[in-house]
Amino acid sequence: MGMVSELERLVSVDAGDGIAWDRIEELLEPSGFSRMRGVPQNPVFHGERDVMTHTRMVCEWLLGSDGFRAASHGRRAALLLAALFHDVGKTRTTREVDGRWTSPHHAAVGSRMAREFLWRSCGMGGSDGALRLREEACALVRSHMLPTRLLDRPEPERLAREVAAVGELACGFTWRELCLLSEADLRGRIAGDVEERVVGIELCRMFAEEAGCLEGPFGFADAHTRRAYLSGKNVSPEYALFDGTWGEVTLVCGLPGTGKDTWIERHLPDVPTVSLDDVRREMGVGPQDDQGRAIQEVTERARVYLRDRQTFVWNATNLTVRTRGRIVGLCEAYGARVRIVYLEAPWDVTLERNDARSGDERVPVGVVERMLARLEPPLPGEADAVEWRCV
Repeated sequence: MGMVSELERLVSVDAGDGIAWDRIEELLEPSGFSRMRGVPQNPVFHGERDVMTHTRMVCEWLLGSDGFRAASHGRRAALLLAALFHDVGKTRTTREVDGRWTSPHHAAVGSRMAREFLWRSCGMGGSDGALRLREEACALVRSHMLPTRLLDRPEPERLAREVAAVGELACGFTWRELCLLSEADLRGRIAGDVEERVVGIELCRMFAEEAGCLEGPFGFADAHTRRAYLSGKNVSPEYALFDGTWGEVTLVCGLPGTGKDTWIERHLPDVPTVSLDDVRREMGVGPQDDQGRAIQEVTERARVYLRDRQTFVWNATNLTVRTRGRIVGLCEAYGARVRIVYLEAPWDVTLERNDARSGDERVPVGVVERMLARLEPPLPGEADAVEWRCV
């Protein structure tokens, strides 16, 4: 993770040299970082005007804050990356609506942009430490606006605990550091409501503490209870819910070339598998063809196991919350418990493995790159068990 070390060196102000912004922009250029310069913002909330100026102000306030200085080295690295990328999504989402600049969904878009850059260009993928640090930073980017809005959202306690659960996998992610980033986002702008909204962040900190999740994930009675609670069921999270499931379905997901087949053969050799790749091969469906028929067929094969109450492995890319949610929902409707195993390899290894595939099984590099741009690693609330593994 040499890029992170270099960024930390460039933002060090201990020697009085200030932040080396020109060099930082050069390092981060492949991410589209410099395109934030000149991207307009609503002057009512951003008197500093463009996104790059705002980002610099956010980083400068954060680096000088007591909360940042008191954090561990790993947490400072995640916060720094999040501050640098928190608004990069505005380069793709900013538009003028009714005479006002707006950037809908920029946090989610920025989170994906940060992941793509950190994995491909910075080597932050395929090893346990790099994966967890990267996803901690991406989670901060994705949720950086939430502390100012949490108390206005439906069921804020449930949402607070759902967000905090990210820390089970992205170790180090907490509401405390999310609130610190959110405060930096406010302090790094010129507007008349900054102090008022900072008070709102402090109320959010207090609320998260009362909800038992300020410093880390909430202590659910067990994983099955957590899944029920975070999926919206009316259950008490402190008391174990009766587990009436008959068995487990393992959903293995990851980019093409990650090594899903090899992992399944090694770790679950005697468990039957339904595989989208196998079905595509049988039906002659290429990676760039319409996948509808293949998906329907693999789903029907899965239903056979589910009706028979037979544990099995479901092997597919399943890169987004939405696609995984459909599969998890289907399995749970049949009374099964679901374990999601997300596999990841270094970017160059992923491409090498994919290139080694034969014939039509090889996915074009451009398609793999587009998949990475859409990727959302699974989070704890998506199933009874969620694992990240580097292979």
